Amino acid sequence: MKSRHRAREAALQILYRYDLSLHSTGTKPPSGTALAEDMVRHFEHFQVIPDLRPFSAELVAGTLMNQESLDEAIEKHAVNWKVSRMAFIDRCLLRMATYEMKNFPDTPPSVVMDEAIELAKQFGTAETPSFVNGILDAIQQEKLA
Repeated sequence: MKSRHRAREAALQILYRYDLSLHSTGTKPPSGTALAEDMVRHFEHFQVIPDLRPFSAELVAGTLMNQESLDEAIEKHAVNWKVSRMAFIDRCLLRMATYEMKNFPDTPPSVVMDEAIELAKQFGTAETPSFVNGILDAIQQEKLA
């Protein structure tokens, strides 16, 4: 398994857990030191190798800190969909991939999209890969314009 794929997988799991907790119990994601400590516990529990942790942690922290602007970008291209009505895994994956496309210029957008589609196949429903692909492609096309 590609190392960055594993880092993205770990980040998606953390984001999913926070989103689910927010909507089921109203518990907001931790921030600052509490966020860092929680990520370390997650990485240790799931045996994420130390070299992958900084990239994964950046995806989590960046996605959480920029969630509002990420949701706006996603909703702009998600025809007839509100982010709040999307499946948990779909919106977490879209947020994380959009964050990566906008903030990691050294990673080609095609790689980010391919990785998001692979994670969608792994964790989503049968419709998730095409749904994610369509929205990310539209976001990327706008970025190129």
